[in-house]
Amino acid sequence: MIKIRCSALGKIMTSPREKGEVLSKTAKSYVEELFLEREYGIKKQFSSRYTDKGIQMERHGIALANTVLDWGLSEEYILEGGQEDFENDFITGHTDICTSTLLADIKCPFDGTTFPFFADEIPNNDYVYQLQGYMWLTGHDRAELVYCLVNTPEQIVEDEIRREHWNHKEIDYNEQIAAEVYARHTFDHLPIERRIKRFVVERNEAIIDKIKEKVLLCRDYYETLKNK
Repeated sequence: MIKIRCSALGKIMTSPREKGEVLSKTAKSYVEELFLEREYGIKKQFSSRYTDKGIQMERHGIALANTVLDWGLSEEYILEGGQEDFENDFITGHTDICTSTLLADIKCPFDGTTFPFFADEIPNNDYVYQLQGYMWLTGHDRAELVYCLVNTPEQIVEDEIRREHWNHKEIDYNEQIAAEVYARHTFDHLPIERRIKRFVVERNEAIIDKIKEKVLLCRDYYETLKNK
């Protein structure tokens, strides 16, 4: 039986647009990808400069959040990582931070324009489902989604500068273009508390029940693909 990753729950929870359908096109596409991976060994690869930054700077984000939010995590925990894998009969999850008292997921936005400085609610509802999944797996009743505005790695910034030169059809190095790119990707000049945005999500059994229902529907669709 297939299990859905918490990070992908937003895909299967989208509502179908066509009357009478129980799964959206997005949900079906995700199940089809799972089918190709499990049955034929064809795995879709996805990486980008956005995910590259998130992976490279995750520990830096946790350290920043730990300082601002006073989590009390040890330096060893931050450096070596406290990530854990969980699963139940329906879903799997890989948490960023999971202790007896804290469940948190870290997001490192690509640049300053994608950081939710003024948002009152989680900008991407997919993360709500992701956190509900983590709470279901770990038994926590509360989870935190924390956006961390950390500097972009130098190599990625240099790639962005070259990209902007190309977009502006500039052959020679343009200091103004470089300065604008650096301004979008470096944040040491900002007050540290402005570089953290925390959203707290409470466990919702009704949402968890809906997740269960969608996973079962995804399994049914998976079986139809096997029988075609």
